[in-house]
Amino acid sequence: MARYRGPSCRLCRREGLKLFLKGERCYTDKCAIERRSYPPGQHGQGRGRKATEYSVQLREKQKLKRIYGTLEGPFRRLFARAERQRGITGENLLILLESRLDNMVYRMGFSTSRSEARQLIRHGHFHVNGRRVTIPSFCVKAGDEVQVREASRKITRIQESVELAQRRGVPEWLEVQTDSFSGKVRSLPARSEITLPINEQLIVELYSKV
Repeated sequence: MARYRGPSCRLCRREGLKLFLKGERCYTDKCAIERRSYPPGQHGQGRGRKATEYSVQLREKQKLKRIYGTLEGPFRRLFARAERQRGITGENLLILLESRLDNMVYRMGFSTSRSEARQLIRHGHFHVNGRRVTIPSFCVKAGDEVQVREASRKITRIQESVELAQRRGVPEWLEVQTDSFSGKVRSLPARSEITLPINEQLIVELYSKV
């Protein structure tokens, strides 16, 4: 399966903000943005060029892809699906990304990052409505229950993630029971509940040119 294997902190520096790709490290002074707030590469500290309309739209798309850890192919297919749905395409896209199982595991606090959530899911540590799911992009619906497999609840990394999740907080549209290592999707989030520094309309405008 194709995935990005390079340094995560480089992506945050390129976008100029914390994407929270390395879990707990992002909340400490070791965060790359705290130490080097300029873009990576030999020209990172050079004089910046005026951003074109296309470059602004492209950066917004890259930022959203990197936050959720998706590659171009899956992201484009998700955008096409958002276009077919009723409502505003950009908002539909964000809701579809939030509906991914790896994002749900991260939001519920069972992992410190979405990349860690993907690894745990692929290794079969999670059930959805009582059935094991090993596909990180699995779409979770309102009313679904996500649960850590009973045999996996003793994994130190998952236990530590649950403790650290108190700092990050759990969205109101999710209900989490830490004692039973389970969470329920009360409803899919509205746009106002997705607190990301994203202007999704720029992404819609970018794809409309293709």
